[in-house]
Amino acid sequence: QVQVTESGGGLVQAGGSLRVSCTASGRTTSTLLMAWFRQAPGKEREFVAYLQWRTGKTYYGDSVKGRFTIERDNAKNTVNLQMNGLKPEDTAVYYCAAASTTITTTRPERYRYWGRGTQVTVSS
Repeated sequence: QVQVTESGGGLVQAGGSLRVSCTASGRTTSTLLMAWFRQAPGKEREFVAYLQWRTGKTYYGDSVKGRFTIERDNAKNTVNLQMNGLKPEDTAVYYCAAASTTITTTRPERYRYWGRGTQVTVSS
């Protein structure tokens, strides 16, 4: 069993930066694929980024590529999502997810463990 807990988020003006963090517990993180998804009102859940803990491999959704960075803190079992150049369309609830798999994926149904989400609001 894995527990994932998000922190961070909040309100920021367009063009600003924000960081959200995800702490994983309950299982060796080296076996995990960690990801961030987001969901805006009335829209489907969207893939943002993933990080494969063992290899450090990362991958980003097209809408955030070049603006967001996912990185790990091994000492804290934490994965951070640094968001720069934020736009109003980035406004959403951001969810951290984890999967015990060696296969990387952007599909939310492949992730078994989810946090409760944290709100990110970007004002214009």
